[in-house]
Amino acid sequence: MNVVVGIAGGIAAYKAVNVVRALVLQGHSVHVVATDAALRFVGRPTLEAISRNEVNTDLYEGVAEVRHVALGQAADLIVIAPATANTIAKISAGLADDLLGNTILASTAPLVIAPAMHTEMWQNPATVENIATLRRRGVVVVGPAVGQLTGKDSGPGRMEEPDVIVEAALAAYATAKRGASGDLAGRRVVVSAGGTREPLDPVRFLGNRSSGKQGVAIAAAAAARGAAVTLVAAHLEVAAPDGVSLVETGTALELEAAMTDAAASADIVVMAAAVADYRPDQVRDAKIKKDQQGETLELVLVKNPDVLAGLAAARRDGQVIVGFAAETEADRDALLAIGRDKIARKGADLLVINRVGWAQGFATDGNDVVVVNRSGDIVSEASGSKTSVADRILDAILALD
Repeated sequence: MNVVVGIAGGIAAYKAVNVVRALVLQGHSVHVVATDAALRFVGRPTLEAISRNEVNTDLYEGVAEVRHVALGQAADLIVIAPATANTIAKISAGLADDLLGNTILASTAPLVIAPAMHTEMWQNPATVENIATLRRRGVVVVGPAVGQLTGKDSGPGRMEEPDVIVEAALAAYATAKRGASGDLAGRRVVVSAGGTREPLDPVRFLGNRSSGKQGVAIAAAAAARGAAVTLVAAHLEVAAPDGVSLVETGTALELEAAMTDAAASADIVVMAAAVADYRPDQVRDAKIKKDQQGETLELVLVKNPDVLAGLAAARRDGQVIVGFAAETEADRDALLAIGRDKIARKGADLLVINRVGWAQGFATDGNDVVVVNRSGDIVSEASGSKTSVADRILDAILALD
């Protein structure tokens, strides 16, 4: 595969070296198109040694071979890492005042960008609108992550790690290769995501650590593959993808009602949300005061409905129901046993089993899953970014046909 890696002028340009390296090691032919500003952060010899190809920067080099469009025409995939606020604005406006801009405009290949900038720049209304514009056009936006930035700053704007960018880029290519219409065209998909919260009083709740990243990734992947997608969200910590119908919920009972309603007309239902098993038997109207409770506070909890089991019991002929099992069991065989028992009890068609812990599964960018069917057979395994895992889950669903 011919991959163009565009590098813009930001401090995160040094990370682009590992993006290039990973793609080369996977056997792809990589051509680097760097802006003049990018070469102030990372040297041309380094990029040429890693890519094993000449680095292109000048719009007026290779005129006889029409290089300013040839690179884009030959590309199967274009990855911009880092994509600065300036570069994002130029791509959004369709500007082509340098080789990178010309390459992008001359290409019909999937375009993946990895933003990197200070938090204020990322949150600026101009950048927000530019990113929304690119997403509407089908550009895949990876990140940015939240973390340490240049100097003492910290917050959203840090470029995603190279392995996450590469996996997202290859997933975007795989999706595009399946065709513009997509293998889910004409299907209605409902996905739940996030974590429900059960209020104790006006300021406190019982909840969980789910960020909604995996469910959002599934919804985005299904939409990219042509499905009409409804995302039933509970307290997402990431933005809902463009091109989906968003239904926001809070508690387990609210999510159950929304999923039951949306599933009535769906072909595929994916229960990726982390739903509270219990809720307080009463919700206080005023804040619970610790000086009025003494040394202990006793709560009475009542069981919430089993949303997945309810959806499976009410399924229509031909409807596919997919559940998730987030477990802390460290032993693989024991983990699989838990998953097999769960799918037998709940009646889903597929169950995605993933291990979670203090620093695993929830609120992370990666996932490691095993998918089993009703018979308990393993039908798929996936490890990597939640974007790539989402596509593998959808592949397993389509394999049921």
